[in-house]
Amino acid sequence: MDSTVQPTPPDAPTPPRHWEADVLLRDGGTAHIRPITPDDAELLVEFYARVSDTSKYYRFFSPMPELSDRDVRRFTTVDHHDRVALVLTLQGQMIAVGRYDVVRPGEAEVAFLVEDKHQGRGIGQLLLEHLAQAARERGLDRFMAEVLPDNVRMIQTFRDAGYRVASEYEDGVLVLEFPITPTDTAIGVMQDREHRAEAASIERFFNPRSVAVIGASRRSDTIGQTLVRNLVTGDYTGRVYAVNPSARAVSGLPTYSSVSEIPDEVDVAIVAVPAEAVQDVVLDCAAKGVHGLVVISSGFAETGEEGRQRQRRLVGLSRSYGLRLIGPNCLGVINTDPAVSINASLSSVMPPRGRAGFFCQSGALGSAILEKVQNRGLGLSTFVSAGNRADVSGNDLLQYWEEDDSTEVVLLYLESIGNPRKFSRIARRVSQRKPIIAVRSGRTTQGVPMGHAVRRIAAPPQAVDAMFRQAGIIQVDTLEEMFDVAQLVAHQPLPRGRRVAIVGNSDALGLLAADAAAAVGLVVNRSVALGADATAEDFEDALDAAIDSPDVDSVVAVYIPPLNVSGEEVANVLAAIGEQSDKPLVSTFLGVEGVPELLRVPDVAGSTAGRGSVPSYPAVEAAVRALARVVEYAVWLRTPDPADLEEAEADEAAARAVISDLLARHPEGAEIPHDELTALLKAYAIDLWPTYPVTELDEAVAAAESLGWDVVLKATAEHLRERPDLAHVWRNIDGPGAMSDAWGALHELVGDPERAGFVVQKNAPPGVPITIRSMEDPLFGPVVSFGISGPVIELLADKAYRIPPLGPRDAAAMVREIKSAPMLFGYRGSDVVDVAEVERLILRVAQLQNDLPQVSQLELGLVLAGADGSSVLTATGRVDAVADARSDWFVRRMPTPVGDTLPT
Repeated sequence: MDSTVQPTPPDAPTPPRHWEADVLLRDGGTAHIRPITPDDAELLVEFYARVSDTSKYYRFFSPMPELSDRDVRRFTTVDHHDRVALVLTLQGQMIAVGRYDVVRPGEAEVAFLVEDKHQGRGIGQLLLEHLAQAARERGLDRFMAEVLPDNVRMIQTFRDAGYRVASEYEDGVLVLEFPITPTDTAIGVMQDREHRAEAASIERFFNPRSVAVIGASRRSDTIGQTLVRNLVTGDYTGRVYAVNPSARAVSGLPTYSSVSEIPDEVDVAIVAVPAEAVQDVVLDCAAKGVHGLVVISSGFAETGEEGRQRQRRLVGLSRSYGLRLIGPNCLGVINTDPAVSINASLSSVMPPRGRAGFFCQSGALGSAILEKVQNRGLGLSTFVSAGNRADVSGNDLLQYWEEDDSTEVVLLYLESIGNPRKFSRIARRVSQRKPIIAVRSGRTTQGVPMGHAVRRIAAPPQAVDAMFRQAGIIQVDTLEEMFDVAQLVAHQPLPRGRRVAIVGNSDALGLLAADAAAAVGLVVNRSVALGADATAEDFEDALDAAIDSPDVDSVVAVYIPPLNVSGEEVANVLAAIGEQSDKPLVSTFLGVEGVPELLRVPDVAGSTAGRGSVPSYPAVEAAVRALARVVEYAVWLRTPDPADLEEAEADEAAARAVISDLLARHPEGAEIPHDELTALLKAYAIDLWPTYPVTELDEAVAAAESLGWDVVLKATAEHLRERPDLAHVWRNIDGPGAMSDAWGALHELVGDPERAGFVVQKNAPPGVPITIRSMEDPLFGPVVSFGISGPVIELLADKAYRIPPLGPRDAAAMVREIKSAPMLFGYRGSDVVDVAEVERLILRVAQLQNDLPQVSQLELGLVLAGADGSSVLTATGRVDAVADARSDWFVRRMPTPVGDTLPT
């Protein structure tokens, strides 16, 4: 047959760009998924020739050894609407194809064919996810598939998808039908597969059986020599291969001119060659079957536009050949497990074995972090410096650490967040099992360092902080504070509450501790001053009493003797109590920082300091601050996840109809007119008061009469809105004469009525003015804020933020955490507002924003919250078309390489 590639017709339909993506397979390898095109004819023919006869029979229900020219044209020419086909490629070859064809309105038939040697890698599930998302975007809601009864693997693929599958036999064929609505079960199944695949891809880096150093050098002052030396001196238990085409041996190891010449398998390659040579290394590693690359080399996105394009090609090439990549421009990776003991990094410091996994993005900072860890005696389980973080990111490490038994604490130093939605989702799940402590640089500026393949987050910094709190992340301001908290959670139990006992031999430090506790929201229930000459027995009695007290949740011990002594006897008491206590014990022991040897408990797992070891802080304030951070985390752990909102009050279908109609008329986006906005809000049980714009006195009188009088006349122009003196508002207008007086007075005050934006509204009951806003951030997703209305409040940024979906506890916390909250709770004798109604409005706005990403902005600008309800007086909103709005919630995609427009 003639398999000559036919050129794509110039008028061929164009598929959406976001249908193309890099994906991660079940075993941690990568591949590329994209829509099929007529140019794929030759690839399809070659793919079909490699597929077994059995697989062909399962696909077509009859022997079909070859594809005819007509078949090839039919399979490769689709309209990307009613006929959609996606292919999976690896190393330039097609390894799978999946398609759907509409058979009736709203329903399509779906089918797959996967090359035999790649079956069992989760490819069928991936294709089903992406086809289902494409179908949903095209307005379909059901799939059906015809499968032979003995095609057990394909039947299981459909049943494992998480959808509700109905089946029946018809002419010897099993017919499966299922809705493709992304149910919680289906999303959960997808996320579980994502977790396992990403964890598997990282496991390869931490537990390699063999490592090749590409760019190994004999010169002692080179990166290549340092990498080989650190691997050898770090007692790596696997095999190390040195690759250098111009040397016979490096550090006593024989060299190879290329990876392909190494006679044995190579799991991970450490790359330290000039940037322009890295792509050739990728091809060589792919041909060898290497699983992952750690690119130490610099000269990529951190250098400017040329470097960004080089980095983009590097990532695309690596993934197209099934490789994951750490770096470039990174420090490397470390695993302190004695069974591996790998220091594949530029750091000469091999940290002691410990319980914390550490992820950072800066190579230079990584070296300082490792030295600090060693000095504190904290210890690490694993360490990754991701450099430019072009591929492997903090999300991948969280997926791995979640299941890693040797990692009990996660430490993150983040310079940017590529996919905040995914990060929040994973972190919230991990935080339920293990504390996550994070430092986020650029916290106030939302800056993105050179080399990082992400865009700036449009949401305000307070929204990012809120996301961290909701995910249970212990966010700290400095690296020092990160280690302060880490040494507490790594060695001591979590507190049950905020009640603290202070036991010490210094009155001055005891007072400082009490002041520091009060400042961070802790309650000092017991303070024991033992005096400067307190003995070890005195400390033991006082500490035992504090630990045994039901009114104490944690204990702060202060030991600063007047003489230069070792304090060994007191240390023994602290260590013994710390090991046995079910309440956390922190100390200021001789002003020592870290976990001093005298306060360490032996660890059977080989860590430097075991569970029960007592952390020490040079300043008692630091000890109390760390304890307060851990208390907040413990409170978060005891707080149940937000309850599912009742759906009875929301008519999502009606709301979507309003949005669809608006976007049909204004595909480029538009402000939502008042009538449509009223209907949209009504769908979520929010009643927007009628508003009548007027430009003449007669119009104002007519509007007031239609409202039955008792109205207000107010100017709504931006420069007049929310004036503190409220001079732009005239209330209690009850007749034509009063309206004439109001019109004249306001006209004289504000000038041109058209520019002033006069409106007439019914007079509302008194209340506290509040504002509820929401927005859709392209990277961050939905964001909701709440605050009291007014220019002073706006200037002080006194707002509370949350990331939907929200539960009742979230709304209640938002109302109470703003500084101006007392205004809602009877400040200076005023009426307490109907707080339950305010919380209901917050929940409804959050639900609307979560359901409708096309609503790019929504603001209930003026809501009067009174004692008997609330009045929503003004609202504005905007809609914008979003082709792939949050589609990454329903399909697995890897982050887009730098230079592309949409990181996912």
